[in-house]
Amino acid sequence: MAGTVFKFIQMMGLTPTPKPFRLLFLFLTFFTILGSSSDYTNLVYKGCADQKFQDPNGVYTQTLKSLFDTLVSQSSSTKFFKTTAGEDQSAILGLFQCRGDLSNVDCRNCVSKLPDVSQKLCGKTIAARIQLSGCYMRYEVVGFKQVSGTELLYKVCGSTQASGSGFEEILDTALEEIEKGVGSGDGFYTGSYESVYVLGQCEGDLASGDCVDCVKSAVERAKSECGTSISGQIYLQECYISYTYYPNGVPGKSLSSSGTGQNTQKTAAIVVGGVAGLGFGIACLMFTISLLKKRDRDRDGGGKYGG
Repeated sequence: MAGTVFKFIQMMGLTPTPKPFRLLFLFLTFFTILGSSSDYTNLVYKGCADQKFQDPNGVYTQTLKSLFDTLVSQSSSTKFFKTTAGEDQSAILGLFQCRGDLSNVDCRNCVSKLPDVSQKLCGKTIAARIQLSGCYMRYEVVGFKQVSGTELLYKVCGSTQASGSGFEEILDTALEEIEKGVGSGDGFYTGSYESVYVLGQCEGDLASGDCVDCVKSAVERAKSECGTSISGQIYLQECYISYTYYPNGVPGKSLSSSGTGQNTQKTAAIVVGGVAGLGFGIACLMFTISLLKKRDRDRDGGGKYGG
């Protein structure tokens, strides 16, 4: 790999870099590639209407492209945006929403994936919804039949069941924290209670009271659909919740037993761990560089004479 990069540098007419620094360049490039990967763009589910656009003149296709372009451009500055593209019978309503704890950069990166995923998985359907781990998008032609805001769209229940007494009581309290959190905040909450990590979010233009009602419906669904599963995800039309039980405690838990606050130490632990790993890698690299330099000096007769 190092030889390939070296040849590429020569082909580009650039000054070849000494071997130790080529190794440093390769190491940092490799670390950047590893560090840039994230799971917030993983596909959770898709929902595609059965009916396709009747579009002999390409009007709907152009309108949909215009809608996608607008949604992606807006994702740099906001985590929720709703708009209509086109006019009259060819108008298409669309929106996107990012998870409340994503940065603006991550939000845009997530939303920018949605149009391609939609085209690949749903094609030219008159309505579609694509849910990634960190964001979702939905669109429909004007006049498309709407479903209830509390309609169950998708669920995932962990295959492992909790054993021992007390789990259901802990889970009930943890899920209640989501209801309190979305009602007192901006429709997004993440936190933990005891050993259960929870997350919930409502669609951005949902009123506070409607948001709480939606989350309550999702909580009831989680209890009835997932039972004693140690993890679950419930996606309704206008809100979703998830929970995960950690028998040994939530990683990076920053909450008191009362369940108030936000989970921030987990992120800090990841960052500190990453920095420590980078420092160790650089130390190993510098040691390798020193060995290479010594070998080159010995090869050139530059070593000390011991007699």
